[in-house]
Amino acid sequence: MPVLERIKAEVEGHPIVLFMKGTPQFPMCGFSSRTVQALKAAGVGELHSVNVLEEPEIRANLPRYSNWPTFPQLFIHGELIGGCDITMELYESGELARMIAEVQKA
Repeated sequence: MPVLERIKAEVEGHPIVLFMKGTPQFPMCGFSSRTVQALKAAGVGELHSVNVLEEPEIRANLPRYSNWPTFPQLFIHGELIGGCDITMELYESGELARMIAEVQKA
């Protein structure tokens, strides 16, 4: 499967997807760690993640797919939410918890 199709399948196949460095249990950068912390604090039960350090083709092509240059990248219901800074802003405003609650209702 071509890499852009793999990325699309990941994004569309899970309600919440985090492309990150490392795993939720062992993040490999501070930005990925903060994003996971915000998601957990906002009520994420199950987080599907892709470790871009173990997937060099995805790491190289995800910015082309999403038009977003950095990692982590959070997708909810197939839409790019953004990286660490945006996720933190959404968490602090309470919006992330609202988005997560909608996902968990569906």
